[in-house]
Amino acid sequence: MKEKILEKSNELFLNLGFKSVTMDEIANALGVSKKTIYKYFSNKTALIAAVTDNMFETICCSIDTVCEEKMNPIDELYHIKRIIMSHLKDEKSSPFYQLQKYYPKIYASLTQKQFHVMQETVQDNLQRGIDSGLFRTEIDIEFISRIYFSGMIGIKDQQLFPVIKYSMNTLLNNYLEYHIRGISTEKGVQELEQQLKNNNL
Repeated sequence: MKEKILEKSNELFLNLGFKSVTMDEIANALGVSKKTIYKYFSNKTALIAAVTDNMFETICCSIDTVCEEKMNPIDELYHIKRIIMSHLKDEKSSPFYQLQKYYPKIYASLTQKQFHVMQETVQDNLQRGIDSGLFRTEIDIEFISRIYFSGMIGIKDQQLFPVIKYSMNTLLNNYLEYHIRGISTEKGVQELEQQLKNNNL
């Protein structure tokens, strides 16, 4: 039952937002009483913490699977982007903006975990890009990996990128192109152009 609660809550939170969804709505969607949910989660905050942890672990496992393939680093970035989109369903309700605003402790904890995981993944990607001649040899891997993470957090800022104007898919595509063009060799740019062409087919 706990897994069913997490799964349904995750779906509702992503579609409607962390603040917007009530415990009553979750219970109704599951066809159970609120008492059943409270048997596993003491309150809504505890449920949100569990849902975001579960989502984080699921996405990390999917990303690890992609990274294990050691594919072309530019292909890898686009594969990871597709994984994120498939899990976050384009964030039409801007759930993470609500998370940041109404549950800042959970948001801060999640962001810290994301940073530690992404640092390692992005630095490995950058090094393999340099080794394969796709990325310039003189780039500062430590600096670029931090800038990349900062940008990924930044494009979720609703004040800067309102959801009515920018979909998450558009933001991720634009940011990836911006990131890759900034660090690529001529060979890397050609690979990027091919990737962009494939994405538009």
